[in-house]
Amino acid sequence: MANACGLDFGTSNSTVGLIRTGEPTLLQLEGDQVTLPSVVFFNAEDEQISYGRAALATYLDGAEGRLMRSLKSLLGTPLIDGHTEVMGKTLPFKHLLGLYIGELKHRAEIASATKFTRAVFGRPVFFVDGDAAADCSAQQTLEAIAHDVGFDEVVFQLEPIAAALDYESHITHEELVLIVDIGGGTSDFSVVRLGPQRRNLIDRQSDILANGGVHIGGTDFDKYISLATVMPLLGLGSQMKNGAEIPSAPYFKLATWHTINQLYTPKMWSQLNDMRHDLAQRDGLERLLDLIKRRSGHWLAMQIELGKVALSSEAAVTLTLDRIASLQEVTFTRSAFRAAVVHLHDAISDTVVKTLNDAGINANAIETVFFTGGTSAVSGLRETISSMVPNARSVVGDLFGSIGTGLALHADRCFK
Repeated sequence: MANACGLDFGTSNSTVGLIRTGEPTLLQLEGDQVTLPSVVFFNAEDEQISYGRAALATYLDGAEGRLMRSLKSLLGTPLIDGHTEVMGKTLPFKHLLGLYIGELKHRAEIASATKFTRAVFGRPVFFVDGDAAADCSAQQTLEAIAHDVGFDEVVFQLEPIAAALDYESHITHEELVLIVDIGGGTSDFSVVRLGPQRRNLIDRQSDILANGGVHIGGTDFDKYISLATVMPLLGLGSQMKNGAEIPSAPYFKLATWHTINQLYTPKMWSQLNDMRHDLAQRDGLERLLDLIKRRSGHWLAMQIELGKVALSSEAAVTLTLDRIASLQEVTFTRSAFRAAVVHLHDAISDTVVKTLNDAGINANAIETVFFTGGTSAVSGLRETISSMVPNARSVVGDLFGSIGTGLALHADRCFK
């Protein structure tokens, strides 16, 4: 097992774990942090590549370059076979994913003084909703990238099952558990029988009653609060002189992490400038153009994400948006946030219901609901899900580490 690890490549954060002296351990990947934000920055000034928190800090300090985040969201989409320009070079998106995953492997090897050749990778229940071929292609792409960066053997485990293995390592009696893993890109659920007598079994198929998932995560909550509160201040909904509304596509790109860079192309700049002449009121569009000129799209997305997180504990939060011309502050309220994302709550609730139905059990039979994934802390989400399994006690795991820990446990059992 010495050369095997569990690797959780997340939409927002990633971890690598292994078994040390019989216990799962997450490795320190950035300073004393066991998470590495899934961010890459290509610095055009010194032609250096940075990762994680360092990448975000360099970008926010104003360095010229290209920031990329939520790369996992490309898997299963047509974009994964495309190319993009980075530091004057045209590179495949697959290569960019390889750079990040290769860096994860490199840092984990330094932290553990081990060369990893085998790994269990986590994967969502569905990379892509309702498209089995695209879902299969997404896993094949990730597996090929893993081989390219130096893993000889790669096994996949569903992320909610990995979280279940982590929870199971702490319990003293058998339980019927609903695993809730809501991360940056997906919401995944499993109904599993767990217990101390079962935890050392390699084949757990008979214990897994059902898996379910939907491609909704933290980045979607960011997008819809942005569209509801900030994008109208940048011109979304403005009227053209002919009475039609301004095209919404640029605003959806700006509100979506992995498409922000598409706003910085000469073609998009030209299209937006052409709209100025057709607008009855230009103030919002002028702000948008100024934001694009400053290349501050990711900065804005980060401020919105901070606001979303703050609303988990506050009824209202005021954000300082001083990089947007003539706009200093915006106030987010919890009520406005919930109104903007009610359809996401409904879709997640529907997926929970479907998962319970697929398991063939009554919701009242669930004894424990185990939460992991950073987005499970979003205002009102845990309460909504807990109310659906009224007899279950709620347990909150390590929001950013449970999956990585479970993958390390699974790696130990697979490769022993």
